Amino acid sequence: MSLLDIRVPAVLLRIDRNPFHHGTLGAARSLGRSGVEVHVVADSAGSPVGASRYVRQMHPPPLPGASPDDVLAVLRRVADGIARPAVLVPLDDASAIAVGRMRDELAPSYLLPSMPGSLAERVADKAELAAVCASTDVPHPTTLIPDSPAEVADAMRRLGLPVVAKWSRPWLLPAGSGLRSTVLVRSVQQARELFLRTEEAGSRLLLQAYLSPGPDRDWFFHGYADHSGTVRAGGPGRKQLAWPRGAGLTAVGCWTPNTQVQALAERLTDELGYRGIFDLDFRRCGATGRYHLLDFNPRAGAQFRLFADSAGLDVVRAMHLDLTGRPLPDGLPMPGRAFVVENYAPLAALRAAPGGRELAWYAADDRSPGRVMWAQWCRHVSRRLRERLGTTTTAAPTPRLIPRAASPSLTDNEKASS
Repeated sequence: MSLLDIRVPAVLLRIDRNPFHHGTLGAARSLGRSGVEVHVVADSAGSPVGASRYVRQMHPPPLPGASPDDVLAVLRRVADGIARPAVLVPLDDASAIAVGRMRDELAPSYLLPSMPGSLAERVADKAELAAVCASTDVPHPTTLIPDSPAEVADAMRRLGLPVVAKWSRPWLLPAGSGLRSTVLVRSVQQARELFLRTEEAGSRLLLQAYLSPGPDRDWFFHGYADHSGTVRAGGPGRKQLAWPRGAGLTAVGCWTPNTQVQALAERLTDELGYRGIFDLDFRRCGATGRYHLLDFNPRAGAQFRLFADSAGLDVVRAMHLDLTGRPLPDGLPMPGRAFVVENYAPLAALRAAPGGRELAWYAADDRSPGRVMWAQWCRHVSRRLRERLGTTTTAAPTPRLIPRAASPSLTDNEKASS
């Protein structure tokens, strides 16, 4: 018998057009295996998620850059088809922010955590997050917000090179602009050029002190703050391998006890009055040993299934249980458990995992998404290679290879669409 109330379906929402978002598949499998009817509102073009046996139906998502009213219209159409209240699970920042703004309008059709409607937007905004950290005494890299090209140069001098440049609201970046949410800049001229594109980007440019990467420095914490504010499910994890290396999403992660990271996460969510699923990214400073909060994602992180405890509880199941008034089981943490994204770390997927492991795409009880993923991934990689070779050939017959700079503080979802 399922612990979850299988009379209540779930709707997974993602506005981002990334077909390789393995977190969506993880959420569908987690709830579907418990007997919950799962609907997915996300782009289905070439997505392996639609091949999962645990997805009841794929629904067309709002367009990128959709207004809250547009998102509301889509969700109301889905709700009309389901014809009974459902748990709504946002899976990207744009979705979480839109849902937070429209909580009252959605409430008759969807079950949602109770918290201020502006809080998700506040913590996802990287400029606001710096202020939040300052007010709650949570370590955060020194962040400056220039208002002119002259202030850009002054900020670069104060912070020292290199500097991490971030757009305050990356979910507003227009598709096809070539702008990246986070970039490691190595010159004043490079930073000025970014600043001059502020209007196009749709939000402010932040310049942030660079915390150098290194072994055992990249950490994350996933959790669910229940109706009382208690953090349940989830835990602290260490990024063992990133894609791209040293700069990107978690290709291999390990559930690793860390009392400092856990205490920071619990104190921050408590002081904010946060309710719901959250995903925090930390980097440990090599000089001071302090853990600095880099990003607060007000939704499930792509690797949330790493933290499935001995009772099978993860943050998505915890949310469904809590919102349907059911008790959450008291499972034991499983330190040493690993999570591997096969298309980014194929060799790690083949190695033995003494502490247990979950793969992002392959599952013995749901094989089709893995097959679709590999077919789509091979086409994706081939297309990218053709594009790069074509550009290189056009640019010069014998090009000199120049390493591409990347930021060490990119979050998983910021890199997942690369």
